[in-house]
This record gives sequence, structure tokens and C-alpha cells, in this order.
Amino acid sequence: MGLRVGLLHYTAPPVVGGVEVVLGQHARLLADAGHRVRIITGRGGRPTPGIEVVRIPLADARHPAIRAVRAALDEGHVPAAFEVLVADLAADLRPAVAGLDILVAHNVCGLHFNLPLTAALRELVGESRSPAFIAWQHDLAGTSTRHAGELHPGHPWDLLRTAWPRTTYVTVSEARRAELAGLTGLTAKSVRVVPNGIELDRLLDIHPATKRLLEELGLPGSGPVLLVPVRITPRKNLELAIGVVAELRRSGGDARLIVTGPPDPHASGSGAGVARLRALADEAGVAAAVHLLAVDRGRQTSGRVVSDLYRVADALLLPSRDEGFGLPVLEAAACRLPVFCADIPTLRELACDDATYFSPDADPAAVAGLIHERLASETLSRFGRRVRVEYGWSAIYTTRIEPLLAAVAARDRPGESN
Repeated sequence: MGLRVGLLHYTAPPVVGGVEVVLGQHARLLADAGHRVRIITGRGGRPTPGIEVVRIPLADARHPAIRAVRAALDEGHVPAAFEVLVADLAADLRPAVAGLDILVAHNVCGLHFNLPLTAALRELVGESRSPAFIAWQHDLAGTSTRHAGELHPGHPWDLLRTAWPRTTYVTVSEARRAELAGLTGLTAKSVRVVPNGIELDRLLDIHPATKRLLEELGLPGSGPVLLVPVRITPRKNLELAIGVVAELRRSGGDARLIVTGPPDPHASGSGAGVARLRALADEAGVAAAVHLLAVDRGRQTSGRVVSDLYRVADALLLPSRDEGFGLPVLEAAACRLPVFCADIPTLRELACDDATYFSPDADPAAVAGLIHERLASETLSRFGRRVRVEYGWSAIYTTRIEPLLAAVAARDRPGESN
């Protein structure tokens, strides 16, 4: 059974902001994973199937009453209206968090933009029936020189500088974790780091059909993914490509070979050719890493999916013995994909000195070495591969967020006792 998770922030999508974007992604990921999600916010909150929205106007940092109190607080004065607002917000928050297993507050415990909300939340955290609590810290006013003149000794500013009881702390980076530990006295080990991510499908404009394909193939993995956008025919020399992938996998990682085209209908014995490739991959122990898309799926790979694969792959591999032109070299270059290709005149004419060449009769281990060396030395290729593996939202959810929620939910009194 899924958890009941509340996400709290001053504002929520469609209000534009970095934290709002992250909150929206968290809400979607949690709902897709079968959890019941409730967004608690002062302003915004887009109606979405499976996601409840509770609006508390005073939670908005731009609410006139909140802004008036903040103006006094920034000058070091706690106005009488402060405690009134704290009481009102606490009264609004109690029914809003009722029934939740976990409440996640984004930035409310680290910034002074709505200190009445921070104080009301601290009051709730101390109550026995409150949900497990996670303070998700993107930013910290207490370590920012920009806000130094707006923070003063004593209550309520100390709420931003002290560790709360029954609270699990999360920061979005190692740097923020160090800042939070130094500010509050928490041990760095007690603070979890869950980075923000990117929506790879949207950023790369990945078609839903491609997304389904990648999920079926278990991609992205640790890579590299080698794209061979050709038909299956003897002159394409796919035997060498299979040998290269086998060598790459021997040195670790999850190297994959994706051949997009079907057998050449004009080549005799095309069925036997596919069988030979299958046998070779099986003999090399890489059958599961060699994807003959058109054959495996029983249909032509669409141009849109092939275009997407250029943006997802780590490199173009073209081991052909003969090419009339070599269009994939140009397509790969347009997508800023490293090119590894056979040293034949047609491909030399296109790529000049901007590709990594090898003989069509090269030892697969030598070609694998070329690929490993270049991808390891090219910072953009290396960084891009790491981003695809570590910073896509689905990977972050699986490796960071879901284990965090499970750990918090499993504790009778979650978080650190401070």
C-alpha cells in the first residue's frame, strides 16, 4: 500500500520557480509510484488526477499580512501580529496534514520568507499525532551573506539555525549538507542528500514510443550505448560491432549495441545473416546487450525513434566495409555525438579529422580501447553520460527518494532526536 505524503511550500506550480518545479516533479513521481499525494500551499496548485491540493492563503510568503510581519522582522522587531499569525497557521495546518504518513516541507525550515509558517510548523512537529516530518532544504538563509542583515538573535530566527526534533533533514547538494551541519550542529552523516533532477524526456524531446523502447531495454544504464543506424547486411560489418561491445563489457559497465535497421531485402541470405549475428552475440555472452531493433520488434524502426536514439546514445559506431555516402556520420555530428567509424575513403571524406577511425578488420579489443579512451577523455561525453544515469528524475526517485520515504515511514519517531 502506498504512503500518504504531503508536500508543503509557499507556492506550487503553475507558479514559476525552481523549488516549485521540483515540488511538481516530486508530486508526479510519488503519484506514479502509487502514493497518495497532497500539496499544501499558499498559492498555485494545479488540479491533477491523483494529487490533492490544499490551499492555505497565509502560507504564501507574498500574503499581505505575512509581508507586513516580515518587514518588521527584518528590522529585528517581533510584532504582536506574529503570534496571531502563528496560531492561525497552526490551526490551518492541523487539518491540512491530518491523515498523512509523511509531511515534506520544502525550504520552509531554512528560509525566513514566512517565519509565522515556520513557527507554526515547528509547533506541529512537536505534537504527538503529527506525521513523520522531512525538512527538505534547497536554500539556507542562515549561511547566506545576502540575508545576513535580515536575521537576528533569538526567536523566531533561531528556528532557522537549530535542528528540530523528530525531523529528517534533506539537502539538495553536498555543499548544502555541509552548510546545514555547520549551521545547526547536525552531523553531516545524519543529513541525506537528494539532488534535483532533469526531465530527460522533455529536455531531449523524446517521443513516447522511444521512451517505451528505452524502458524495455533498461536504458539508460552505465553505458556506453553505441548506435549503429544501418540495415543488417554483410558490408555493414556488424560482426565487428558485436565484438567491440563484448570487449567493452569485459572491462565493466553496461555497454549496449543498438542496430536500428532491418535485414537488407536486396541481400541474399539475410535471414541467415541475422542468425549468424545472434549466434556470435550468444557465443560472446552479450546476447542481451545486442539489440537488433527491427528484428526484435518485428517492424521498421521509425525515423522519429532513430532521431531520438541519436540524442540518447553515447557514440555512433559505423564499422562498414563500404559506404556510398555515410549519412549517419553527418547525423551524429549534428547531434554532437562522438563518431567512431571505419577508415574508408567515403567516411574520411565526410568526417575528415573529426572522427575516430579504425580498420574494418581491426581487433575488437583495439576498437573498444579507442572508444573507452575517447569517451573517458571527452568531458562533455563523460558528463552527459553521468547526467543521463544519475540525474534523470526516474533514477533519482528510485535510488534516493523511495528509499528515503521507506526509511522515514519505518521509524516510530523519524529523523534525528536533537
